[in-house]
Amino acid sequence: MNQFTASTAPAPRRTHRLAAISAGWHREIVLRARDAFLAELAREGWPPDQVDSFDVPGVFEIPLLARRLAQSGRYEAVVAFGLIVNGGIYRHDFVSRSVIDGLMQAQLDSGVPVLSAVLTPHHFHEHDEHRRYFGEHFVVKGTEAAQAALRIVALHRDLDTLERVDALA
Repeated sequence: MNQFTASTAPAPRRTHRLAAISAGWHREIVLRARDAFLAELAREGWPPDQVDSFDVPGVFEIPLLARRLAQSGRYEAVVAFGLIVNGGIYRHDFVSRSVIDGLMQAQLDSGVPVLSAVLTPHHFHEHDEHRRYFGEHFVVKGTEAAQAALRIVALHRDLDTLERVDALA
């Protein structure tokens, strides 16, 4: 009988690429974070053609794609963007915990940083004031996500260099 076991070996970081995953629910707000992320990377000198963007239907689909992308060895980091609001069929806290736990597991399984700009406000209502507020807030969070991604990528590059130097010694 064949059994599949997931590898927990870190994926090699061979390329200078990032992946950005955006959830489709509340897309007009979520894309403000992703676009601010891309703009901040560009301001910091990260080539736009070295960021691959992926769209998924909702936040629940982000962790699996994040794991697959991280394990591919193609990306130095994966960043997730989404908005989880209270209401609808699923409970806000259940979805939030599942997504955040899944993102953490993806980075632990792959050895590749997986950053979260998946926000879970306690109160969000479908009216202009909240759409405006959260739209502006997501721009800030997208910028912060880019800064965090650049810092963590630099740290991992430094660690990779130290490991190579230690291996030569």
